[in-house]
Amino acid sequence: MNMAKLEMTVGIFMLIGMLCLGYISIKLGKLEIIGGDYYTVTAQFDSVSGLKPGARIEIAGVEVGKVDRITLDAKSDDQALVYMKIKTGVKITDDVIASVRTSGIIGDKFITLKQGGSDTFLKNNSKITETESAIDIEELVSKFIHGKV
Repeated sequence: MNMAKLEMTVGIFMLIGMLCLGYISIKLGKLEIIGGDYYTVTAQFDSVSGLKPGARIEIAGVEVGKVDRITLDAKSDDQALVYMKIKTGVKITDDVIASVRTSGIIGDKFITLKQGGSDTFLKNNSKITETESAIDIEELVSKFIHGKV
């Protein structure tokens, strides 16, 4: 009887340990099991070179969301359509400007949003109309070298 009680205690202890390890892994990995508390907005860019799903979205240097997915726009095959998940508590004006920027020397790409002065806010599945694409350094250097600046 003592052996069965000891095995039951060890089993419960192991189960609790695995649940804690799973919880910590999800929190540190910033995974979303249930979906999170976000709303989606989209934006069209001429180029999103280097931008990846999961990239952060910032307003004034504060992370307010992340890039959900990137596709080619069905209406115009030469533009990228970026789906962004914004935290529900963050209000974005309808005249916001979305820009693709580079972070640090490594060159991680992210999106920064510059709020406008409008009193109306974007809702779920709204579209950002004003965008600035990523600067392609290789193309810029090539133009400079060949004298086309």
